[in-house]
Formats: sequence, C-alpha cells, structure tokens
Amino acid sequence: MTGDVLTADRSVPAVTGKDGIAVKWYDRPTRYMFFTGKGGVGKTSLACATAIHLADMGKQILLVSTDPASNLGQVFGTDIGDHDPTPVAGVPHLYVLDIDPEAAAKAYRDRIVGPVRGVLPDNAVRQMEEQLSGACTTEIAAFDEFTALLTDESRIGRFDHIIFDTAPTGHTLRLLKLPSAWSNFLATSQNDSSCLGPLAGLDKQRQQYTAVIDAFGDGARTTVVLVSRPQVSALNEAACTKGELSALGLTNQRLVINGLMPDITSDDPLAEAMVRREQEALAHLPDVLRELPTDRVPLKPMDMVGIEAFRELLAASPPDMQQPGAPAEPVQTLTKSFGQLVDEIAADGHGLVMVMGKGGVGKTTIAAAVAVELASRGHEVHLTTTDPAAHVAITVESNVEHLEVSRIDPRVETERYRRHVIETKGKDLDEQGRALLEEDLRSPCTEEIAVFQAFSRAISESRRKFVVVDTAPTGHTLLLLDATGAYHHEIMRHAMEGMNLVTPLMRLQDPKQTKILIVTLAETTPVLEAAALQADLRRAGIEPWAWVINSSLAVRNPRDPLLAARAQSERPQIDKVRNELAKRVALVPWLSAEPIGSGRLRELARDLAGVAAV
Repeated sequence: MTGDVLTADRSVPAVTGKDGIAVKWYDRPTRYMFFTGKGGVGKTSLACATAIHLADMGKQILLVSTDPASNLGQVFGTDIGDHDPTPVAGVPHLYVLDIDPEAAAKAYRDRIVGPVRGVLPDNAVRQMEEQLSGACTTEIAAFDEFTALLTDESRIGRFDHIIFDTAPTGHTLRLLKLPSAWSNFLATSQNDSSCLGPLAGLDKQRQQYTAVIDAFGDGARTTVVLVSRPQVSALNEAACTKGELSALGLTNQRLVINGLMPDITSDDPLAEAMVRREQEALAHLPDVLRELPTDRVPLKPMDMVGIEAFRELLAASPPDMQQPGAPAEPVQTLTKSFGQLVDEIAADGHGLVMVMGKGGVGKTTIAAAVAVELASRGHEVHLTTTDPAAHVAITVESNVEHLEVSRIDPRVETERYRRHVIETKGKDLDEQGRALLEEDLRSPCTEEIAVFQAFSRAISESRRKFVVVDTAPTGHTLLLLDATGAYHHEIMRHAMEGMNLVTPLMRLQDPKQTKILIVTLAETTPVLEAAALQADLRRAGIEPWAWVINSSLAVRNPRDPLLAARAQSERPQIDKVRNELAKRVALVPWLSAEPIGSGRLRELARDLAGVAAV
C-alpha cells in the first residue's frame, strides 16, 4: 500500500532518451560537475559514486573537494594530497584532490613574498606577510586553487571529467560568487594593493576569474547537481540554491533526491512514519524544482564508506539483507533524560552555547531546542546563527516569550561595517583618501571582517544572558574561529604589560562562559569529522562540553529489515563516541514528525532524547 502511494507522489520530471529509457545524471556528464546542497544530504557519497562509475567506464576522472572540512581521505581510506592528484587504489583512472585552505594560503604567500625576500627591507617584508596572514587570504588562496582546476589545462588537460564535491550550500554559494566579485574588484580598483597582494601584475588572476565565469555559464561544459533528501528543509534549500545559481549563470542544473525509503516489506510503524514524512515533503516540492530533470536514489542499508559501498549506491538491484541479531545491551539502557543537559546549562544563569558539527547533522534543531527550553524556564535567550543558509527562524516557527531569534547576515553586517569605517576612519580624509578607503571596503574580504565583528558582539552579549549560536557547517566555522584566533594574537601582540584584556577567543576557551556542543550522526563519516573538529578546537585551547548524537534509529528499535540493518550499524559509532571521544553524550532518536515549531522542540528537549554522563 505505502509503495503505491510513494510511486504516485514521486511524479517529478525525469529525462528520457529517444528510446524512452531514463537518462541519469551520470549518463551524459559534462566536463565539470558540481555536487551541492544542504549539509548531510549525501553530496560526497553521490560525487564519489559518480566518479567511480565513470572511472569504471574507462574515463579519466579527477574528484575534487572544495570543503574546508573535507573527508575524502576518510571515505576512501587513503592520504590525499592538497596540490597533486592522488590515484585511488582499486579504481583505475580515478584521482582525488583536497583543496587544503591552509596549504593553499602558505603557497600563495610564498608566491607573493618569496621574490622580494632579500630585495626589500626586512620591515617591508614583514608588513607584506602580516597583510597576507588573515582569514580572507586563506579563502582567496583556496579559491585560486579552485579556479585553476577550471582553467589551467596544464593541470587538468589529461582528465575527461572534473567532479567537485562542494561544501554545504552557504559556503559553496560564496565560493561560486567570488569569480565575479574579485573580477569586478580588480577591474575597478585604483589602489596599489589588497589582501591578494600588490595589484600590479594581477592580470593573470583577472583573466582566470573571467574564464571561470565563462565556464559557469556554458551548459555544455558545466552541470550543477542539486542533491537533496526527501525532507522539507533540504528541498526548500535546494529551491533557493537553484535561484541563486541561476543568477550566477549556472543554469544547467539537475535534482537528485537521495535516500528515499523503498517499498515497506514489514509491519513497522517506524518505517511507515518515515514514508509518511517523505510523502509530505515531496507533496510540497517547490515549483522551481519540478522544472528540473530529477533522479531518485533509494536508501541503502550500509554506511557509505569505501569503494564497494559507493558502487552499491548506484546499483540498480537492491542489496541482499538479513535481519540483524539484537545487540547484547539495548542502547536505551545507556541513556537518561536529555533535559539534564539543559539543566546543567541553565544552572549558570547566562553564558554562550555554541552548537557545531558537520552539515546536515541537525545543529539547527539542537540549538533551537536548547534555546526554546531555556526560554520556557524564564531565562532571557538570544538564538542566532552564523550559517549563511540560516534556518533558525523557520525551525522555531513562532514567537516564544523571552527568546530573541536572529541571524548574522553577511550582507547586513558588511554594510554596517562599511558605514562604521567611513564614519570613523574616513571622516577626516580628503576626497581622494575617502575614495580609496571606499574602494578598499568593496573588497570581498570585508565580509569576513564584518561577520567576525558580529560574532564577537554575540559573544560579549552572553555575559548577561544566554546566547545560543547555531554555527555554520564545520569548514565555514573553522574559518571564523581562525579569524577569532588571528584577532586574539594581534591584540595580545600590541597589548601593554599589565593590561587586563579579555578577547573573544579567551571567552571561548573559558568553560565557565562557553559550552560547546558537537552534534553528529551515528555514522562513520560524521563521527570522524566531529572528532577532527574536536581536535581542531583543542588545538585552539577550546574544550567541547558535550556531544549530541542526533536522529538515531538504534533508539527506536526498528523491525523493518533495512532500518534494522542501519540501526545495527550505528552501535559501533555510538560506543566510540561514548568510550573514546566525549565526556557527556546525548542520544536523540529519529523523530516521526519534523521537529519544527516551539512545541515539538520542547518535546525533543524534555521527553524524546537521552543523555549519559560518561
């Protein structure tokens, strides 16, 4: 019964050839393919599966990650280079490459500063190095690596197809907007320098950025694959992304709906609830997505790690499944009330709660649940987000007493910062000096500074109320923390002896003022990335306070064979987090209804989840 309804509700357009057979996104690939979408929808899995499929056909393939928090090395089980493509053992013709922002920034600085060492005075060289040490330089250096992979035939000439596994939507949109932003800045700038370095001699970059814009607009060369789950939030984000990418000239787009439940083969209320959620989401498919050629990929029972798992992802026949045996100890016996986490947070009366993790693991839901529960107890709470995709207002859905909801909007913050600089630093400049200052503020790097300042204000506000921050996906958040660290070191370098200073980084390092929640799923890749995030935080002197394992099937004890197999695969990851990685662990079950609205968020925080202090 359910299968028939699903088939009817999935009436989204597919592409067919002259023989009437459906044409998949990998059947007629363009040279450049971008896989993008909301975090956690399966971009990496589909990009890897596509790359392996084409390589198995004898094509020379380069698979590139543009995500600052890339996990290609983890999913392939190999060390991947950040400049030279690495061959993948077991897949002839396939090469992979990570764009490492830090390595790219170092190489960029060496290219700019190297030629003048020993020529210019040491003081001038140090000034150049300082100018090129900011987070915006890291971003532009990584961006230069990206543009080279679209334009430099000496590097890509041997490959038939270049497949990009991109960062979650917000970070990717900024990346794809940069060619136009920097091309316009270089074309109009009259100044001597920028965070790119001296503008003299940057004709190559100008030509390169123009070539990228041309490649984006050529549908015969470039395809964007919008990846989504059959979920309302993921489909809505895909619809917004379609419009923004079209405005950038990337009009050759396809939609892949990933992880659809196949026909139910057992009497399992959980499986039926999952199908209902998918039906409701697809019934409200945004009209702009109905226009796109669309493919559907069924949910698989295995964790998407390893070459054979990626081959299985695109296999036409369903995998063989056996009902797994019951675990020695039910996962429920390891957990208590999720409300205990909120109790401990609330006991301080105020403070900063930062919710971090890989895209798609439910950071926004967990942040909103904590904020709504604190507000319901009478605490003044400010819930904000640094995520360019910003869904906190949609998740909360209604006004809640004692709760303020906002977002750190890069455009708004950039304009605010520009006005402030003009009114302060520019007020005593002559006409020419003011014009140069305004030109410098048109640099795309200005946005990074403005967002950091807004983030710093939120940290400061937590001294008198609760501030809950729903952060951007891991890579984007790490860039923000890099800016926080750079600011801290700059302030301390110029501080007078005996001065009592408290920088934003110091507040993040103080567990009495800041509680970091790392959110993950009970799957190999999200747990590995969360562990890497924790290691990065610890190197910065920031200790995570608790982990939250979200959307767990193991808690629900499903009877459906496919869901039971997935629940069984969660157990090693849950045990790893509890026993090796975290001091406090919250385990949140998969929910039959999407946790949208203050009522459902309070249910999540009070009744439906569990927490264990390890």
